[in-house]
Amino acid sequence: MHSLFFAVAGLFLVTATAQYFPGAKDTNGNTLPAYSPARPPAVPLAVRSPYTSAWSSTANNGTLNTNGVIYWPGTPLGWEGIVTVDGISYEYLGTGSTLLPPLPNLKPAVPLAVSYDSQYSNFTFSAGPIEVTASFLSAVIPKDLCRTSIPLSYLTTSARSTDNASHSVQFYSDVNAAWVAFESNVTTQWQFYNGAIPANGTVNATSGSNASIYSWFVQLAQPYQFGEEMDVPLWGNFTYSTSPDLPGSQNFSYQSGFSGALRYKYIMHKSLGDFVDSDFRPFGTRDPAFAYAHDFGTVSAASVMYTIGSIQQPAVRYLTSEGVVPLQPWWSQCYGDIFKMINFHFNDFNETQRLAYSFEAQLKSDVDSYYSANMAMVYSESQATSPPISYSNGIQGYTNGTDQYGDQYIFDPDNGYGFLDPNNFDGVSIPDVEEAQAYYSIVALSTRQIMAANVLVVPPVSGCDNSTTNTSEPLNFQKEISSSGNVNTVDVLFPGMPFLLYANPELLRYSLEPLFQNQEGGFYPNGYSMHDLGTHYPNATGHVEGDDEYMPVEESGNMILMSYAYYKFSGNTDFLRQHYTKLQQFVTYLIQFSLTPGIQLSTDDFAGQLVNQTNLAIKGIVGISAMSQVSSLVNDPTNSQNYSSTATNFYTQWEGFAIDPSGTHTLLSYQWRSTYSLLYNTYPDILLDLNLIPQSLYDMQSAFYPTVSQIYGVPLDNRHSLSKTDESLWTAATCCPETRRLFVNAIGYWINETSTDRPLTDLYDTIGTGYYPVSPTPVFFIARPVVGGHFSLLALERKGQLGSLGTGFGAPMNSTSIR
Repeated sequence: MHSLFFAVAGLFLVTATAQYFPGAKDTNGNTLPAYSPARPPAVPLAVRSPYTSAWSSTANNGTLNTNGVIYWPGTPLGWEGIVTVDGISYEYLGTGSTLLPPLPNLKPAVPLAVSYDSQYSNFTFSAGPIEVTASFLSAVIPKDLCRTSIPLSYLTTSARSTDNASHSVQFYSDVNAAWVAFESNVTTQWQFYNGAIPANGTVNATSGSNASIYSWFVQLAQPYQFGEEMDVPLWGNFTYSTSPDLPGSQNFSYQSGFSGALRYKYIMHKSLGDFVDSDFRPFGTRDPAFAYAHDFGTVSAASVMYTIGSIQQPAVRYLTSEGVVPLQPWWSQCYGDIFKMINFHFNDFNETQRLAYSFEAQLKSDVDSYYSANMAMVYSESQATSPPISYSNGIQGYTNGTDQYGDQYIFDPDNGYGFLDPNNFDGVSIPDVEEAQAYYSIVALSTRQIMAANVLVVPPVSGCDNSTTNTSEPLNFQKEISSSGNVNTVDVLFPGMPFLLYANPELLRYSLEPLFQNQEGGFYPNGYSMHDLGTHYPNATGHVEGDDEYMPVEESGNMILMSYAYYKFSGNTDFLRQHYTKLQQFVTYLIQFSLTPGIQLSTDDFAGQLVNQTNLAIKGIVGISAMSQVSSLVNDPTNSQNYSSTATNFYTQWEGFAIDPSGTHTLLSYQWRSTYSLLYNTYPDILLDLNLIPQSLYDMQSAFYPTVSQIYGVPLDNRHSLSKTDESLWTAATCCPETRRLFVNAIGYWINETSTDRPLTDLYDTIGTGYYPVSPTPVFFIARPVVGGHFSLLALERKGQLGSLGTGFGAPMNSTSIR
């Protein structure tokens, strides 16, 4: 039995399984908070890099102080937060209190609301006469490369009186060594710093010191550079910083030691011992924690700030003609050493917040602009309302009704078909949901996840065979998080491309450049595009034997389409000229093999190989069409005409192979009756204005998808009930408004109701509880950057405008200056 509830503030339908309903309790016995603009499977906390990626799962009615904090794979991290009011301590972050004996002066804070946007996640609690808000800021500022390269995140915790009286207020927070080690028996070590100076003495906030930044540094006792264990880095430092000089703070203390002892000491004494534990050990042995306490005295409002993150220096290992070299993070060129970077970041909060707000405001404006024809408005998610009221139609069982467009629907919660048109039983979009708000809830949740997979680095000063390499600009290295761990996987960059085009197309160029450097440098022996730049991040050492995953049509088409897309959004023809020879090599392969690819893998490799995949073939053909435009731009009219005529001829033949004889839809594989798939690879034809594909094909597909939809969207193809969010929204961008709305609202609905329990997945089941696919084999795609594909609609909105908005090639807002 499903039930639906309507969140008034967000005008968004919050759906739920039996786990989430008015009156449900968390494990502390408190009513669940209100969520806005949606209730995601996990809420981003500190999400800034492949290794700074902390989340709070909402599984099993969990909240920030019941489920605690997890690393993106789901492993627990120690991060504790307590606010003390008039002698009573309230835990708002983490679950460390469960390790303590029952204490009369220790209580869980009561969750009230959870909200998120593209930058912030805000958790509001009641703590006696005080309202506490924990705000996690992982700023996404794609135009500012220096700030983007910093792998640190902010936590600000504020308290305000709700009874107009002043109260005694203290704050406590700690982290543990699980941030740097996967195994609980691996020895860790730590240092405490005042700025860049080791510190181990009493510090008093009233001493008049000059805005010092205090930092805990935690690392492995025996690091292994460029190594990972279960996606945890085996080198670098984890840091947790704050200041004793926060406005209004009267006393400050710190201490490291056994986590339970530290928390007990603070709860009983409201301060710590200004002591650094010298007994280096694993986090599984008397769990070492690293704590701060601030005392604000008697106040009506107070706020404390921390910064947190995992820092790797060097960041990436890269193959050049002079051998394999380590590359430094881009922030080192901007700010200097690690201490200067931490200091800059801490003191830059107000400016970072301003820039983050600017991106968020533009995002909302762009969503509004795209949906302006529907008169949709994106409402503020900064405050969630009281618990959602019941949806007006009261869907508890079978029902029928009329949606906001005057169309009839029926709904039976006991099956997986979703909302249907009673006249022909086609799927219809979730009724009474504004598509703009559903779409905003998706892209806002995706934004931090996208950027956190990427690391900007300083290019090598020599060893790049391409003489036009600009060493004053960064290279970008992306980790294929959770699915394989490859570096700069071409078919992961490609589906995520719409975000990069929307946010800053230069980021796409910085990602493509290492792939071109490797192949143009003679390090890849095959005549088609490589699949990735290295088997496992952060080792961008290529595939000198050509033994990477075999996806030749997929990746060759992707490289051409991404290169031309970069030009379309930047106007930089020099990039195309620079790599034209290699692009010609790729298109030569497509001309040979794209019309009838034979048995090949596509990006959906989890589904296995298949002969003559319709969607794969159209990618190659659209890629040839794009190459015609590239040739024209570099003044090669003969090849431009040849590529254009080839693409047109191939498309005509493709229609004969790909369309079912009924004329209702395209097939999964050539001439395989009773099959279908999402035809998402037609999206670049629209995005890049290629005009290869006639409108009749888009109309045909738009009419077909509702006939095979399920409660959480349209399955990827007929073989399984699974689907992909990125490819669904690429497909949605090619459809008529009614079918587009079906896709968008279904994914928004799924985000609220899914039983997945970790950061946003792009691969899920469209039936049941919307869990990770378990058939034919379990597949867990988590926190992947392909969710950049969710920006498919916004890339269309922004098309051709980025230069005027200051993000095009050479634009001043592409900040690479040393700060």
